[in-house]
Amino acid sequence: MRTLDVICPVFNEAAVIGDFHSVLRQQLDALKDRYQTRIIFVVDRSTDGTEDVVQRLCTSDPSLTAIVLSARFGHQMSLVAGMDHSTADWCVMMDCDLEHPPSVIPQLLEKGEQGFDVVYTVRQYAAEVSWLKRITSSLYYHFINAMTDLSVQDGSADFRLISGKVRDVFKHALREQNQFLRGLISWVGFRSTFVVFQSQTRKAGESKYRLRKLLRFAAVGIISFSRKPLRLAIYASVVTAALALSTLAYHLYAWLRYANLPPGWTTLALLISIIGSVQLLVLGIIGEYLGFIFEEVKRRPLYIVDHTLNG
Repeated sequence: MRTLDVICPVFNEAAVIGDFHSVLRQQLDALKDRYQTRIIFVVDRSTDGTEDVVQRLCTSDPSLTAIVLSARFGHQMSLVAGMDHSTADWCVMMDCDLEHPPSVIPQLLEKGEQGFDVVYTVRQYAAEVSWLKRITSSLYYHFINAMTDLSVQDGSADFRLISGKVRDVFKHALREQNQFLRGLISWVGFRSTFVVFQSQTRKAGESKYRLRKLLRFAAVGIISFSRKPLRLAIYASVVTAALALSTLAYHLYAWLRYANLPPGWTTLALLISIIGSVQLLVLGIIGEYLGFIFEEVKRRPLYIVDHTLNG
């Protein structure tokens, strides 16, 4: 009998975590003739009583392990913590808001049994999802692919199956401070395929990925996997220099042709503004890369565990 761990990041999900556990437990019980299963909740420090609900669930379900972190370390680090505490043959990563349906897990396992080490999912939005959400999601993936050398499929989610072999790569080798798992899992290689699923609507609570956090998430993915922003800064500098030289040539021609040409204060101010803006842009991009290097060289732990339940 093979083993399966289901890793679920949890943050401020008191309103939905009980329903999710019930649905997931029912799905895993249907697999008990072939798999010995365990659920791993990784609880970021929450403020809505989530930990109390999880503690009650652990009391009623001995196969549920809860890893309670000491602070808010984020979604990606919660997944890393789950992988670090997993010892199973297979790991499924999924969110606990019921947008990732547990009914897809048998399809993931079926692909894994066919010899694939990574089975990721591609989301299809429900009909009630707004067109703005669909467009911004599509633009997000196109932007990531354009700015990096990755090939992240439109609609891919942090809902995936990985083999123990892939899990151990993250457990022992890949210990980056700023992890973009969708990119890293693509980068490590191995045999992979995908399963399409219909995204469900959130049953309760609110999404943790607001616009600001999504932009930050995109920045982590781009800076972690690409030097293209640095190259774009160089291109912008070349364009600005060409603009400045062409303006200089024009004014030199005008000065030679028209002796009483008034001073070009407007042009001067425009050039200073353009050049200054590009300089600040270049410094900002370099600063982001230096910030990532600074975080890496400190080598702080990726997360800190406060305590575990049923560990």
